[in-house]
Amino acid sequence: MDTRDVLLVDAFTAEPMAGTPAGVVLDADGLSDDQMAAIAGELGASATAFVFESDRADRRLRFFGPTGELDRSDDAAVAAYGALFERGDLDAGESAMATVGRTRDVEVKPDGTVWVEQGEADIRAVSLDHDEVADALGIDVATLRDVGADMPMAVADTGEPWLLVPVNYFEHVSRIDADLPAIRALCDRVDAVGLYAFTFDTIAGEATLHGRGFAPGRGVGEVPVTGAAAGACGAYVRREGALDDTIEQVVVEGGHFLDRPGTVSVDTDGLEAWVGGRAVTTMDGSMTVPEADSDDDIIEV
Repeated sequence: MDTRDVLLVDAFTAEPMAGTPAGVVLDADGLSDDQMAAIAGELGASATAFVFESDRADRRLRFFGPTGELDRSDDAAVAAYGALFERGDLDAGESAMATVGRTRDVEVKPDGTVWVEQGEADIRAVSLDHDEVADALGIDVATLRDVGADMPMAVADTGEPWLLVPVNYFEHVSRIDADLPAIRALCDRVDAVGLYAFTFDTIAGEATLHGRGFAPGRGVGEVPVTGAAAGACGAYVRREGALDDTIEQVVVEGGHFLDRPGTVSVDTDGLEAWVGGRAVTTMDGSMTVPEADSDDDIIEV
């Protein structure tokens, strides 16, 4: 049997038991796809990052979620690099991260903040009925129509596509009672991985946006804090001209309704985006996995 060190790391927060939990395996060389899928399933996080040596970048990361391998996960990438820095295995500075799709830049600041390059922003307007979207979110349709004339619903993609739904006030975002099958149907219709309802009305004074993300197609329901959706949303509001020119970085808060508050910083000109955040390890242990050619599940944690 093969035993590996495994971590649970909370991303986009400096406080344990907050933000979005991600699995991390810092020494994944030699693991098979089946073993990685088994580890990810046992850890139960929405994404687990597996860190490998690389001959074309400083490191290579692969990501697995409940439904199989993911092309990317900015949440798990922040968690992995945050854990490497926290353990003294990585110095502050820039590095290259190879993934399934492409090699991306990562920068770790001296305070431990991890910045991950997302890429170019692809933003397209969508034509969805306000009543149908409001029903899927369980809120009054007026809360969407209030802002819909100036900022229509759109699918924004800085690495993966999210359906962005502007809501007028935080009070109404707080009342969302999500119909997950209906949300999944809406996302399937517009080729989005999830729905992100957001408002400019925030809890913290330094925050720019408050968002709630739902990705039932990935088997995770509501995501506490999502870097992919926050980056896409930041690029969208920047391109729409909805931000004051004095706002250099978009600060997106979320996770409060799951008792896992966190913050994503977004650096974007509306055309490209980077996301940044802190991370903290909440579990450090070992896991025994079956042999690579075995069909058995994990038998010991």
